[in-house]
Amino acid sequence: MVIVYVDGEDKSAQIADWTLRYDNNKQCLQLTCHFPSGKAFTRPFSVCRVEPATLATGTLLIRKDRPETQLIERAEIIGNKYALIYYPNAERCYVMKAGEVQILPATSLKNNAVFTYFREVAEQRLRRASRDKKPIAENTLRQMDKILAHPDTALEAYCCGKNTVRSAPDNFIYPFGLNESQMKAVEQAFSAQISVIEGPPGTGKTQTILNILANILMRNGSVAIVSNNNTAVDNVYDKLAKVKLDYVAARLGSAENRLRFFAGQPEMPQEPPASAPGIDAITGQLTRLKNYLCAQNDVAQLRAEIDELGIEDKYLSQWLYSHGITTLPEVERYGLTPDKITDLMAFLQSLTANRIGLRDRLTLLFRFGIVKTQLLNTAAKRQAMFFALQRHYYLTRLRQARDALAKSEQVLQDNDVAELQQNLTQDSMAFLRTHLWQSIVPNNTLSDSNYQKNFADFLKRYPVTGSSTHSIINSLAPGTLLDYVIIDEASQQDIIPGILALACARNVIVVGDRKQLAHVPEDIALPAPAPHYDCVSHSLLDSLIALYNDALPVTLLKEHYRCHPKIIQFCNKQFYDNQLIAMTRDGGEPALSLVVTAKGNHTRHNSNLRELESLTALDWDEAGSRGFIAPYNAQVNLSNRTLPADFVSATVHKFQGRECEEIVFSTVLDKKANRQALAFVDDPQLINVAVSRAQKRFTLVTGDNVFAGNNRHIAALIRYMSYYADEGQVHYSPVVSAFDLLYEEYDRSLEKLKARLDPNDSGFRSEQIAAQLINDALKQPAYRVLTVHAQVPLRQLIACLDNRFTARQRDFMVQGASCDFVFYYRVGKSPLAVIEVDGGHHDSHEQRERDALKEAILGECGIALLRLKTIDSRIEDKIVAFLTTVMQEGAVEEGVL
Repeated sequence: MVIVYVDGEDKSAQIADWTLRYDNNKQCLQLTCHFPSGKAFTRPFSVCRVEPATLATGTLLIRKDRPETQLIERAEIIGNKYALIYYPNAERCYVMKAGEVQILPATSLKNNAVFTYFREVAEQRLRRASRDKKPIAENTLRQMDKILAHPDTALEAYCCGKNTVRSAPDNFIYPFGLNESQMKAVEQAFSAQISVIEGPPGTGKTQTILNILANILMRNGSVAIVSNNNTAVDNVYDKLAKVKLDYVAARLGSAENRLRFFAGQPEMPQEPPASAPGIDAITGQLTRLKNYLCAQNDVAQLRAEIDELGIEDKYLSQWLYSHGITTLPEVERYGLTPDKITDLMAFLQSLTANRIGLRDRLTLLFRFGIVKTQLLNTAAKRQAMFFALQRHYYLTRLRQARDALAKSEQVLQDNDVAELQQNLTQDSMAFLRTHLWQSIVPNNTLSDSNYQKNFADFLKRYPVTGSSTHSIINSLAPGTLLDYVIIDEASQQDIIPGILALACARNVIVVGDRKQLAHVPEDIALPAPAPHYDCVSHSLLDSLIALYNDALPVTLLKEHYRCHPKIIQFCNKQFYDNQLIAMTRDGGEPALSLVVTAKGNHTRHNSNLRELESLTALDWDEAGSRGFIAPYNAQVNLSNRTLPADFVSATVHKFQGRECEEIVFSTVLDKKANRQALAFVDDPQLINVAVSRAQKRFTLVTGDNVFAGNNRHIAALIRYMSYYADEGQVHYSPVVSAFDLLYEEYDRSLEKLKARLDPNDSGFRSEQIAAQLINDALKQPAYRVLTVHAQVPLRQLIACLDNRFTARQRDFMVQGASCDFVFYYRVGKSPLAVIEVDGGHHDSHEQRERDALKEAILGECGIALLRLKTIDSRIEDKIVAFLTTVMQEGAVEEGVL
């Protein structure tokens, strides 16, 4: 119940209504009583009283249908009908309808230890800024001071370590196309207040951002797209322009950008769009398509598997031919599956005596269906059978993969998945165009001078805003809180000014790739309140992932569309844990070229003319786009004087976000390079960016054995290119490959076999113990580049039985000698080291002679050897020390095998 007092008298029962207004002429607040007769009288509010009258709790004012939040001194709610608003330093109050305002208490953000740290960092950067960078530092600090401590901002959530779960929308549209992981990324973007999309090169990051924009626009939301550079934001605008939807987006940011935008604002469509299906029809299409998006990925993965198996089979065939093995036993008649093939191979390796015993015969009969054992009664015959099984394994796996591929392709064809996908995209676009035609409000009065004063009208005309993170707060009306901010290239986004974007929106979607080049921070000697907020060691993307862990929805875009499969598969194996799916096709094109310069000191002042001169040996497709990249500006400048004019040359850092059909990457360094230079050039993020710039062909030009000692990513790249490049595209001796697709299953078969052996056989138990300790060691980050296989024939670690080996050594290998544990690089598949487990039987004269033969052969091949005795202590430490040493010394010398 509301009671109105005028001059101390209760008028509530006599009046029909009452109103409040501020009289500008009398400069005071006036109360007017309205009587049922229609008469009214007005008195200064100073002599009146309305009950209830309460002081609102809070200093943040939000007005109905306005995106801005205003800072006030206080607010009084009069009779539950009016709000008297008092602004700081204002001489009068403002009367607003209580139902059209919301008063919120400001949070303690500005006093929060995290925000205080960020501001101190900004202040220190300003003090240390050079003259050309000082305006940016001043601008950043000014914008930080404009931030309102609103409880709903993503910045508040970030500084407090909270991430609110959101209710996902019922319907989605995909006007820019989709695949399985892009669909998941769009859905996940709306599931939490802060979410992350990791977009490796060529996975449709911008397409995903555009689909997110479309779904925000469909719900009449407001959104800003920001980045630390204009290129990423311009890329989104350009793609909107291609489909004639750029009229909804305002290119703001710097004062110059704002003036340019308002001087040439995009025109709205003049004609209504064609009719569009309803959202329920589109949702039905999407539901059907979801059933088949995984099949598209299955097809791509099966093609990659077939390509990989084909290469392995080729290398095995070459090896057999080089060893003069042209005739092999017929094994197809046994009808063995790939698992059974590897089980039989493991079983054959376990046989030591020439004679096949009764127990062995029973195993061969009941497990493998082999009745006649004449083909296995000597070591030489068993080895021939072993090689035949290897060959049959690849043929069987290839046949199975091709059959599975045909079935998956038939599913896509029978269900018209390509047409369904196209229809969904077209209908989604039609729906979006219709919605925008109905929802965008034309406005020809907006200008650079007035748009912030009329920001609600501005957002109705331009619901999408673009800016650099340095200018986002300046671009918006003071106190604006958008529905969403999308931060692109977040791996390169410094936390400051990244937090400016978080302060402008209720929800934030962060897009980036931690595997690509990160921001280069300025070293600030200020302790962070927590490690994940450290502005020196973390980008904004790193910080969010470290802060939230499992509370942060993170979606990896997996389907890759840019590079030839042979190019992107290096990045996939080396940096992305084989999570990417190459959607491009391998048509047998020469996608990889490796050029190794002659030994010598060719580097001068971060340039290397010899590497540029060596490129003349290559053939070029002069019709395609060509790029030259290097880690140093000096090499880029030299390339501009020596390479054809159509080469686009830049450092790797400047080429991020760009691509060419052909890319040449020059590593510049030679053997005299110091550790610091090697670390800079061999940086994983730099190598990932360098390789993934190439669409059709990637060429690496590098010095002979320069990076072998460093033994990191360039060494892995060289091994990979030597293994996968076509004949004639590797301009130095190729290394020997290992058949790890085969041996991965072979190892599993050995484990199954050992579980069935006599438990009193101490020799087998010692190898089981060693295997466990080795696997434990390989779980450490330093050794994840390695893989290990057990019981590998010694003969398959060498290229050919040439004159390097004595007759006794060759005979020893032909008889089937094997190694207990062989370590390989995961990428490149070249053998690195061997561990042998020596039991008590190694004290015999015969075994010592065999051990000496094996050690001499491995030494000739440049493969390190560690012998573990069963009586040794601290075996774990010896394994770790051995692996550390051989990796540091680059035990496998280039060209030895």
